[in-house]
Amino acid sequence: MTTIEHIQKPSPAAVWWNRVGKIIASHLVLTLIAFTTLAPFVWMVLASFKPLEEVEQINPLPSVWHPENYAKVFEQIPFARYYFNSVFIAAWVTFLQCLTSAMAAYAFARLQWKGRDAVFRLYLATLMIPGVVTMIPNYTLMVWLRLLDSYIGLIVPAAFSAFGTFLLRQFMLTIPPSLDEAAKIDGATHWQIFWDIIMPLSRAGLITLAIFTFMGNYGSFFWPLILIKSEHLRTLPIGMLYFDTNYGRQTNLIMAASVMNIIPLVILFVVSQRFLVRGIQLGAVKG
Repeated sequence: MTTIEHIQKPSPAAVWWNRVGKIIASHLVLTLIAFTTLAPFVWMVLASFKPLEEVEQINPLPSVWHPENYAKVFEQIPFARYYFNSVFIAAWVTFLQCLTSAMAAYAFARLQWKGRDAVFRLYLATLMIPGVVTMIPNYTLMVWLRLLDSYIGLIVPAAFSAFGTFLLRQFMLTIPPSLDEAAKIDGATHWQIFWDIIMPLSRAGLITLAIFTFMGNYGSFFWPLILIKSEHLRTLPIGMLYFDTNYGRQTNLIMAASVMNIIPLVILFVVSQRFLVRGIQLGAVKG
């Protein structure tokens, strides 16, 4: 004779408390992660208002607030000029990289030609080459072209991106090919299809690439360091080296300059956050 064991189901109250406990635990973990992430930025802001002798003290709050640290940054270095150079170079690199990546992505995603996939794989393989490896060849090329110590020398080498091509190609693959066929029947050229159909439909991908490109080039350090000699062409990361000399490090002024340095990036991220998340999600739909 078999016996059937009756399993008692948990009460609705127990289920509700279990669900609430999981929600609270997940929020606590996320809060801890957020605090850990924000702690360096909070310290940077507070250190920018401290005198130099208090920067490395355990007390996070300054005993006396010194907002004049921000004015001292402008007094000791041409901060506005460095700021303009960083934004100018990053904006041009972003524009050119989005344009060249979109054109290359269109060729790899929408055009049919012999060896297309093999060339794309070869182009994509360049992502595995560290930037340090190509630094000397790029510098030699800039010397040969006489582009040292110039805006063009800072902009042109960064105007092409295998990652940008890959990202936009993923977006263009999600666009139905029937749109191209309908446009060709109406007599549209490849340029008209690219500019009037594909580009508007790839807007989310372009915005995502523009954000990544601007943020990456705005804080570029190593390439401007070896290419630029003139003071009026220095970018912000290079200009802030003035506060770190053999005579001592002015950490409070470095923090004040850093706060002003990241403000454009914070604004850019807050304004374009929804486009960034949507762009990343759409880019992963089809490979």
